[in-house]
Amino acid sequence: MASNRHFARIILMQSLYELLQRNGDLSQIVERNVAQQEFEPNNLDFIRKVARGVAKNLEAIDEVITVSAPEWPISQIAQVDLSILRLALFELLFDDEVPPKAVINEAVELGKAFGGENTSKFVNGVLGTVYRNSQKYQAEEAKPEAPATVVMEEGKTVEVKPAPDKKPTTKKPTAKKPSKPKKK
Repeated sequence: MASNRHFARIILMQSLYELLQRNGDLSQIVERNVAQQEFEPNNLDFIRKVARGVAKNLEAIDEVITVSAPEWPISQIAQVDLSILRLALFELLFDDEVPPKAVINEAVELGKAFGGENTSKFVNGVLGTVYRNSQKYQAEEAKPEAPATVVMEEGKTVEVKPAPDKKPTTKKPTAKKPSKPKKK
């Protein structure tokens, strides 16, 4: 019997990926995928809660992705990466059950297991940006700069700072001094 949240997140990520491929209803996709496995009741409840939450907040989640990764329009993000981000952003912003750093770590692990060569770095970067600029971020760790506000359903708001503009840095190459031979 599958008893851990990691496997539950795999099923959710695969269901979100399938939704991108086939469209349809996420809850029905999840129920079909869950029926093929055995889950403990608490993990089954978790899967259903997250599926409902992602479906309900999908537009807001995609807006957060758009603000946090402006160089990557939703249509250009690899579908596995997008599925992982949607899952993790729901947990990070709309659910308080799992600590934020654990959510990010789980998403990075999913990226390593199912994504491309740079998926884990991309997922970590986007989620790190969102977390650092969210209300959940610990005040003693850093102070967010001028966050944008995304208004969610049910009156909930999430503040997300846009990713900083990447300006090319021009460092002057420094001449390497020849090393002195060591005395024997």
